Amino acid sequence: MSQPRDDRQKELFRPALDLIIDRSHPLVRLAEKIDWPSIEGKLAEIYSPGAGHPPLPARLMAGLLILKHMHALSDAALCERWLENPYFQYFCGEEVFRHQLGFSRSSLSRWRRRLGAERLGALIPREANSTKLRD
Repeated sequence: MSQPRDDRQKELFRPALDLIIDRSHPLVRLAEKIDWPSIEGKLAEIYSPGAGHPPLPARLMAGLLILKHMHALSDAALCERWLENPYFQYFCGEEVFRHQLGFSRSSLSRWRRRLGAERLGALIPREANSTKLRD
């Protein structure tokens, strides 16, 4: 699995999410319960590194798919909510607040196709199915 690109220098003047979020928010608590390295390991086989853009971080794509499931959102609605919601961004592994998507909506459908229904179902943590979230 290739490494995601490193854009830290560009982030110097953006607000750090851990400074603006409430650590007791349900999405923050859920993000801390999930074994992200295990999920990333399971998703490593669907990566096809090679020529072209570096792959998107597995945590980002897994987080987006989990949020989509939890909130029953369309891809378009998920992307809109992700842009305006620091908790969605934090849940997906972002460290600073972003005002633009670093991916295209079509990435979500490509990931779902690569995963298949069985792996997609296994990706959703049990806690995500039972957690009641406030918006």
